[in-house]
Amino acid sequence: MTAGRIPILIDTDPGQDDAVAILLACAHPGELDLRAVTAVAGNVPVGQATANVLRILDLAGREEAPVHRGAEAPLLYPLETAEFVCGPDGLTGADLPVSARRASPGHAAEALVAALRAAPARSVTLCALGPLTNLALAFRLAPDALGHVERIVLMGGALGLGNMTPAAEFNAYVDPHAAAIVFGAGVPIVMFGLHATHQAVPNDDEMARLAALGGRSAAAAHGMMTRPRAGGLGTAGHPMHDPLVIAWLLWPDLFQGRDCFVEVETGPGSQRGRTTIDWHGRLKRPPNAFVVDGVDARGFFARLIGSLSRLP
Repeated sequence: MTAGRIPILIDTDPGQDDAVAILLACAHPGELDLRAVTAVAGNVPVGQATANVLRILDLAGREEAPVHRGAEAPLLYPLETAEFVCGPDGLTGADLPVSARRASPGHAAEALVAALRAAPARSVTLCALGPLTNLALAFRLAPDALGHVERIVLMGGALGLGNMTPAAEFNAYVDPHAAAIVFGAGVPIVMFGLHATHQAVPNDDEMARLAALGGRSAAAAHGMMTRPRAGGLGTAGHPMHDPLVIAWLLWPDLFQGRDCFVEVETGPGSQRGRTTIDWHGRLKRPPNAFVVDGVDARGFFARLIGSLSRLP
């Protein structure tokens, strides 16, 4: 590892905002050491998610990054996907060709374990952009691998209303048992829930600046961020949920939050996937996550657009 670079593993289910997050990570090779990208079923089935990861890395010129296919379904519940938001292939608006490459052999959970064990103790940041199934499987398969995790930065959950149900955000809803395992793993977590990510909606001026960049990556990002948006999703524009995970590593000055105890509801019914965030410490439980609740959206988009200008 080059001094000063943060070793990261990205687990993802692309999804347009996942794609922008991966592009942002690829735009900063001097700061982020991308060791591998693992795909999980979520926004789209895992086969499509894996294909999308390969397409995005090809776009960014990072064909050397290993890609591993992971869990096809949540730990216990049947898979529910989100093509109604993301489109049939998950990347509507990007206009990306199919990659000529194939994923690397081996299941994502095994690849995560191997990558963690190969790293020094408490050195790797896990960037979780989708349901947490692969991470939960890796932690149960090899608990010793947790000793190599510096932190998990994840997008999931909500302090208030959800976007999949009134109670639950999509990633936590899809696999709440995996989320419960990860929040109970005993490693530092930074949580970006909907209460934070819904602050990161680009305005017309920012979209115009992105469109003016030229380049394939910027054009794909612009297409994804301006595609028609399904009604009832909580904001008028497309929030950049997942790129905030990467932005936290690059520009922590853009965010504020507090340490909280977070509990995930795993049972069926209307509360499935709800993240109970003890914002005021009423439960007197030790915090298990730093919960972000403030985002400097204008600062974020200025830096995101600057980063995308670096890519092909």
